[in-house]
Amino acid sequence: MRAYATKLGEDADKWGMTGLVHDFDYERYPNDAQAADAEHPAEGVRHLRSLGYPDDVCEAILGHARYTGVPRTTRLAKALFAVDELCGLVTATALVRPSRSVHDVDVRSVQKKFKDKAFARGVSREDIVDGAAELGVPLDEHIGVVIAALQGVAGDLGLAGPGPV
Repeated sequence: MRAYATKLGEDADKWGMTGLVHDFDYERYPNDAQAADAEHPAEGVRHLRSLGYPDDVCEAILGHARYTGVPRTTRLAKALFAVDELCGLVTATALVRPSRSVHDVDVRSVQKKFKDKAFARGVSREDIVDGAAELGVPLDEHIGVVIAALQGVAGDLGLAGPGPV
């Protein structure tokens, strides 16, 4: 989210915070039924609103889940939707590398895993494709932006590999 905010001339702190908190309620309220106004992300957004989070952040969080029916009208909302599933796919791609490092992941390797429906089967390929289109970014460029962003924080994410032995 911070990478796209910087790329688009937006507030990187606000966008980064949105990405950080958007799924905070998921483990407690996983929403297997995909109810639009109950559980994830509706429960989380109710809590965030009670804390005074801005409307555009709350709308982006609601819009990242198709089943809410909340349209993604802002660049913040479109970016959150676009990166959400792709971050999972890039992370999964890194974790099956012998090095377990995102530094060993490139666009081609993610595209290959993208085509393998059995790999990270919980990741919505449709959301990844639609997210890039909503942002107006070619899919391969979008994958590259997300890889580079994750590489920049690989150590914080535990995706830098084993390090020196």
